[in-house]
Amino acid sequence: MDALSPAPALLGIGYSIRATSPEFEDLPAKLDEAERLGVDFVELPTFAWTLVVNGRVLDDRLKRLVAATRDRPFGYTVHGPLAINLMDVPARLPRHEALLAASIEIAGALGAENYVMHTGCVREQDDDIEVAYKRQRDALARAGDLAARHDLTVCVENVFRFEKMRETALPSRLAAELDALDHAHVRATLDVSHAYQRCTEAKVPLLPELAALAPFAKHVHVHDSFGRAMESWSVDEAERLGLGEGDLHLPVGWGDLPWETIAAQCRLAPRAILNLELHRRYWSELPDQIPVMRQLADAFATAAATAA
Repeated sequence: MDALSPAPALLGIGYSIRATSPEFEDLPAKLDEAERLGVDFVELPTFAWTLVVNGRVLDDRLKRLVAATRDRPFGYTVHGPLAINLMDVPARLPRHEALLAASIEIAGALGAENYVMHTGCVREQDDDIEVAYKRQRDALARAGDLAARHDLTVCVENVFRFEKMRETALPSRLAAELDALDHAHVRATLDVSHAYQRCTEAKVPLLPELAALAPFAKHVHVHDSFGRAMESWSVDEAERLGLGEGDLHLPVGWGDLPWETIAAQCRLAPRAILNLELHRRYWSELPDQIPVMRQLADAFATAAATAA
């Protein structure tokens, strides 16, 4: 595949709403807020709603969710369950694939453009890492076929190592995996701050890693941080903020990521969506972040047009 072809204009910007009820009865008010803010997309946290039992979609709840999302002036993306791990051991893998299939079905019913899932990880000490990557490629191929039937794209998100992970892909490794898979309905979610943490931990430069994954990225998760692991004992999120540690999901500009440089050096996939993932603690900053996201989208688009 020609992963380095320059991207046309982005599809738009959006943000992730935060789930506060497993029954999503508060969703209309959240969508009203998105409508007032004038965004192009809203990312729905289906991972946090009661929609799937043991791989089976609860049809009555899905119907209610679909009805609650109708007739809005923006599109949707979906963030599926974080627990899905396509690099897990064979004994558990069918459970993960069943949950993924159910989640793609939900995203399709919602008319989502992109379905976000996390890349896999290896935790077991006796598991072969390269074999685990092969399991993930095979499972993603099946997921991509299902996504094609629902007219959406599975966007695999880079993460960082936590909870005793032995392995999870650096952005460049995820790019290589997607290139080897070469499925039109399986692309990347480039999470810039996650990449920052993973690269800091691996002691590799950030910008080349971002540039390697960017051409596969139909989706970008935008939030700020300082690229540090959570190393200190703390109780409250305010303490972690004060220390500048962990996956903080800060407003753009609160951390030290070089956003202008990133936009200038990364060529995103065609029809990419920039999505703000803001911690609910900083929700009061959301209105001021929307023009920041517009400016960032313009910077990505300008860099792509210059390179074309």
